[in-house]
Formats: sequence, structure tokens, C-alpha cells
Amino acid sequence: MRPAILSDRGLDAALSALVSSSAVPVRLVNEVSDRADVTTELVVYFAVAESVTNAMKHSGATNIDVRIWRSEHGLRADIRDNGHGGALLTPGGGLQGVRERVAAAGGSMVFSSPAGGPTEIEVMVPCAS
Repeated sequence: MRPAILSDRGLDAALSALVSSSAVPVRLVNEVSDRADVTTELVVYFAVAESVTNAMKHSGATNIDVRIWRSEHGLRADIRDNGHGGALLTPGGGLQGVRERVAAAGGSMVFSSPAGGPTEIEVMVPCAS
């Protein structure tokens, strides 16, 4: 499923709407002004949405930082929370779902969540040429 705001107004508007409804304050820094292809935008949106939701539900975080930027390899999303860490990639879990969706789009995900925190997720999704 693709949120209507993502289709109509792009990734920046969709992420801004997402973080504005978060129970935990989210600082969104979007350094990308142009549109990416449909698949890339959807995968990045999903990765951020699931990561923010996971942090709100499980981490005890009091703030979350999200940075969207373009690298030479594609569109990047870096998500970091100041929670207690200890998150795991479990089969059927939300973060494992992010990893699988990113991989299906040809991208990669780096994940770190040591006990005591923070949890950091770095997603890279290649853009269609």
C-alpha cells in the first residue's frame, strides 16, 4: 500500500505527516528536494515509518532523529533514537520486515542496538535510472 500523500506530494510531505503524529518527538531532516522513483520512495517511507513505530512502542525513547539524503548509491535514511537499545531482528518482526523489504528493492540496511542504546538504523535504497 502506498499512502496517498506519498503519491500526491512526495516523500518529504509523507514523512512530515508521519512524524507530526508521533507520540515521541521526531526531528526530520530531509536533504532531498527532488522526487525519487515510486519504489524507492515507498521503501524509504516504509523503513522510516516502521523504525519510528518500533522506537515509540519498545525503546523508551524521548526523541528520534531521521535524516533523509542522497548518496552516490541511492536514497538514504538514517534513523536514531535515544532509547534503551536491545532491539532485535526477529523473524516476523517489524525491523526484520524492513530489512527484507529494503533487500527486495536491491538496497541494504545496517542495524545497531546495543543494550543501553541508542538504536541506529541506516537504510540505502538504490534509485531507478
